[in-house]
Amino acid sequence: MSNPVLRLTGITKRFGTLVANDAISLELHAGEVLALLGENGAGKSTLVSILFGHYTADEGQIEVFGRLLPAGHPKAALAAGIGMVHQHFTLADNLSVLDNVMLGSEPLWQPFSRRGAARAKLLGVAQRFGLPVAPDAKVGNLSVGERQRVEILKALYRGARILILDEPTAVLTPQESEALFDTLGQMVAQGLSIIFISHKLGEVLRVSHRVAVLRGGKLVAEAPVAGTSQAQLAQWMVGHAVSAAQRHPARATGLPVCTLDAVATAGSGRDRLNGVSLELKAGEIVAIAGVSGNGQLALADLLCGTRAARQGTVTFLGQPLQASPAWLVTQGVARIPEDRHAVGVVGDLSVWENAVSERLRSPAFSHALWVKRSAAQAHAARIVREFDVRGGGPQSAARSLSGGNMQKLILGRALVNVAPTLVASRTSLPPEGANFPRGGSSENCPSSAPGAVVPKLIVAHQPTWGLDIGAVAYVQQQLIAARDAGAAVLVISDDLDEVLALGDRVAVMHAGQLSEALPAEAWTRESVGLAMAGVHA
Repeated sequence: MSNPVLRLTGITKRFGTLVANDAISLELHAGEVLALLGENGAGKSTLVSILFGHYTADEGQIEVFGRLLPAGHPKAALAAGIGMVHQHFTLADNLSVLDNVMLGSEPLWQPFSRRGAARAKLLGVAQRFGLPVAPDAKVGNLSVGERQRVEILKALYRGARILILDEPTAVLTPQESEALFDTLGQMVAQGLSIIFISHKLGEVLRVSHRVAVLRGGKLVAEAPVAGTSQAQLAQWMVGHAVSAAQRHPARATGLPVCTLDAVATAGSGRDRLNGVSLELKAGEIVAIAGVSGNGQLALADLLCGTRAARQGTVTFLGQPLQASPAWLVTQGVARIPEDRHAVGVVGDLSVWENAVSERLRSPAFSHALWVKRSAAQAHAARIVREFDVRGGGPQSAARSLSGGNMQKLILGRALVNVAPTLVASRTSLPPEGANFPRGGSSENCPSSAPGAVVPKLIVAHQPTWGLDIGAVAYVQQQLIAARDAGAAVLVISDDLDEVLALGDRVAVMHAGQLSEALPAEAWTRESVGLAMAGVHA
């Protein structure tokens, strides 16, 4: 094989007593796709941050095209030809494609912008790599796949020869993912090198030449893709064999827990509902697919009490749903919000404070003006233990957790009182015609925490986003078990595989409208993908 275009030698990074990267050595060659895998907390983000100059390694060095890369300088990484496309796009919606590409590429003291030359360069790069683009189009009017294309063009415009792609297909339709894979093929054919970070092991095996697996901060495996299976990759990542969540069709469904009838909400663009009707029944998972930004957030907000319906009706357990998060929590609605940083946790509060934040006023955790710290911290310790929240104990600030571990904290807060109840309740699914008791109490869940409310409705918006394969299987199994215990479960996900694996019924959301929820067997990947793009058969 040719000389490496990138060589990492003995990279070590410590945060206090935590060794995030432990003497990692890796090479990347021209025209190669290297998949970087690892469970949450394995050290992938730290390693990439060191490579891009956001962190400085305590030990080791990095060479790019045979030259030593100055540590801790993002500009040096860019100048050396390293580009990165983040999972969450960094584009200005109110600017054109050309403006977004040019941002940061010209000195501030330049008397005028050389837009003509920039346009010609952008179109040349686009033609070379087969990435058609309209330079004058407003980014806010582009599809998600088109926005990702702009992000890739931004990096290539700056001369990137090594491209880091972080979860590149997380928000793409199957058709858009296929187009991306074609683009990657053209890029490597022209000598570019790619580091591909993904939790979707099928895609890793399809697009990569080699895989490198981190676990506990160490490089534990490095192998060609040929002859490697998804099961082997999963075992390298978590250190043991991983079984997928075992899904069995719902035996029966109970009465409707929540019903939406011709609901519309206020909002701008696609972030609203437009005549949505949906019925969520006890003992059933309804999974909703769709490209992010087509009304999923409005639907989740509505059912979690943070957004009100402008038209139509919403009923919960036979009564009008109140736009009050506190009321819904007491009634048995468990929420897993999409944006963990903005609405999932309060970063400056500790893990234990976040763990009880939704039930802080319950008798289990407070009395008058006093917080029962021992009970609250014991509850948080249970979540940390059972949901494998790494990166600190109950006293640690939530912002110190990695994204994946922050998601585990949120999942634990919503589901920790479900799991023990499920074992005893799995054979007592409410039959058609049965009624749930209103509200909830520990009387209904003898093995759960004091004062716990058994969820009647679980609103899971991107429940496994950012989680490793072991955690994904665990979370999905908990949602299935909650369904089997009689809860109504709504899963909103950008991951089509997750939607088809979990949903008893599946619907697709596009431009604020929701398709009919059909049995999962009535859909194919192709038909869901077309519906996600607004194309109906």
